[in-house]
Amino acid sequence: MKGIWRRQRLLVLIVPVLLLSLLHPQQTLMADPEVPEDAEQQQMLQKGLSIVEIDHEIERIKARQEETQKEIEKLQTQLEDKEKQIENRRERAGAVIRSYYMGDRESLFTILFSAQSLSELIEIYNFYELIMDQDKTVLDAYQSEYASIKKTKGRLEDSNRQLEQIKENLVKQRERVLALQKELDGDISGSSDPEAMKKMIAEFTAYWENVGIYEVKRYFSALSSAMNDLPEFIQSKKGAIRTNGTTYTIEVQEKDLNEFLVGKNELFKNFAFRFRDGKVIAEGTSGTLTLQVEGHYSIENEPENSILFHVDKLVFNGLELPDTTCRQLENEFDLGFYPQQIVSFVKATEVSSTDQVLHVTLKLSM
Repeated sequence: MKGIWRRQRLLVLIVPVLLLSLLHPQQTLMADPEVPEDAEQQQMLQKGLSIVEIDHEIERIKARQEETQKEIEKLQTQLEDKEKQIENRRERAGAVIRSYYMGDRESLFTILFSAQSLSELIEIYNFYELIMDQDKTVLDAYQSEYASIKKTKGRLEDSNRQLEQIKENLVKQRERVLALQKELDGDISGSSDPEAMKKMIAEFTAYWENVGIYEVKRYFSALSSAMNDLPEFIQSKKGAIRTNGTTYTIEVQEKDLNEFLVGKNELFKNFAFRFRDGKVIAEGTSGTLTLQVEGHYSIENEPENSILFHVDKLVFNGLELPDTTCRQLENEFDLGFYPQQIVSFVKATEVSSTDQVLHVTLKLSM
């Protein structure tokens, strides 16, 4: 009886801890490492983070390489199958073309004039029309198969070019990470306590992979979600949209955007956007974590007219992440907005950021 009671008490103590670890795994698994104030040590930590992130990019490139290679093999098989199918079509189409070239169809046409009666004329004409329809079907089928082969060949060539670019990128990233690792090894060897430095780098990179990246993605996900409602917010904001003939101007005030974000998600209570000359800066804190994102907007017309956000710089707890991380987040989360959701018959032609204001110029879309 006492054993059962002890087990029950133990469960009462353990279950809340397990639930807490499930709800907040990052916070319970490891403590937040402090970034050293020493500039050289900060540089080593930053290189360590960069190596980890570039390694992840290499893995992503390898995955894309495998996917592209499979696509090429699939297209190659499709092409071979289509080329076999078109052989029969080619022979039949050739026979039709030869019959016209040799005058067979013309002689058939002259038979129409040899009819002795109206009923015979109609019968011959129906027969002639049937042959013409069959000829057209054969030629159309050949043309369709030929166009399909050309299209498949084009896709195959595009995939091969893409694969070559992927391979080149893979080589560059491997060279980059090796050079960075060599630098870091030299820095560690030259430090006053190499073992302590190795441990610090290992702890911080583990913290980044288990906590940091998830926190960063949490903010980016919240931003991406909020941006879906930005057009509606701009429409409801008095004075945000002005028109002058065929030109529309949108002005988003820094203060208004930050209020909008807080209204969408309380996560942004400690996070704010700032508009500066050509730059958009977003920064905030969450406990001991600090995040700074610096980027810019650009007008894109493919696949649709849009104002897309580009991540130029990402700083986590005072350490700058490599460009590969910026591109990955940019690809994973859409932080842009689409002017035609605000005014359907216009397209954005210019975007700029000055002190505390984001300006967007739109023209009538003809």
